[in-house]
Amino acid sequence: MSLLQLLKRHGLRPKKGLGQNFLHDEEIAQAIVAAALSGSPGHFLEIGPGVGSLTVPLLSAVKELTVLEQDASLLPVLRSRCQGLGNLEIIHTDALRFSFRERAEALAAPLIIVANLPYHISSPMLFHLLQQGDAIQSMVLMFQKEVAERIAAAPGSKAYGTLSVHTQLWMEVTPLLSVPPTAFYPIPKVDSAVIRLHRRSTPLAEVGNYYQFQQTVKAAFGQRRKTLLNALKVLTEQPLQWLQKSGIDPQRRGETLSVVEMVHLANCWPEEAVSGAEYVEGEISAIMPSMTD
Repeated sequence: MSLLQLLKRHGLRPKKGLGQNFLHDEEIAQAIVAAALSGSPGHFLEIGPGVGSLTVPLLSAVKELTVLEQDASLLPVLRSRCQGLGNLEIIHTDALRFSFRERAEALAAPLIIVANLPYHISSPMLFHLLQQGDAIQSMVLMFQKEVAERIAAAPGSKAYGTLSVHTQLWMEVTPLLSVPPTAFYPIPKVDSAVIRLHRRSTPLAEVGNYYQFQQTVKAAFGQRRKTLLNALKVLTEQPLQWLQKSGIDPQRRGETLSVVEMVHLANCWPEEAVSGAEYVEGEISAIMPSMTD
């Protein structure tokens, strides 16, 4: 049964407000499942299963799967398509409000996350997952291609920015495959890409204070054409002393700093620098980059 026939049979239409673009290319679905299966053992969890394009082959392979779905109208389709394939637990919830850490603790196992993420929540969802990363073994995620490129970007490249730094601090990033718009219904206006994120045993560098780290990263990339000497003026009246203390050339730009250098800069945070907020674990807005960073 084709995707269109399935939707018609259940009287469903993709909901633009939820960013629903259903994957219908079976070869791509199988490639995503194969990538998820290739890592270390853990409990598989899918975010936003939709009508089950990834759920069916994934459940068939692992036999036990948890899915988080916000759209209640899709739950009967999932149950119907997955009947007899294995133990499927459907949780009707908004994944941005879901505690992945509590789930991993309840299962006594790390999570392996699989998702075709709606474009409009992909960055907030990634940060929500990173903030609970100690519960996650690995993730195989589909993003808008531009976002995937920023996540995987190297220092000095145009795509390198806050998404790159925050993700690579904790995760090993591996680009897997590009996905054309024709693989979805309805057809989006952009290309997509799948990447694997594997949790590092330890971060690339130890962050002394997360509020200071996030503010340093934000300032460094806030105005990309500015040198660090000028960019850091939003945080301190003495940026030169800060940079001298860290041993970083004041004439460098933020996008040239490696993740380790960025952490080191933040750990040298000057006493007189702007403050007034403490890092609160789970607060997405505190470290959310803009889509142009």
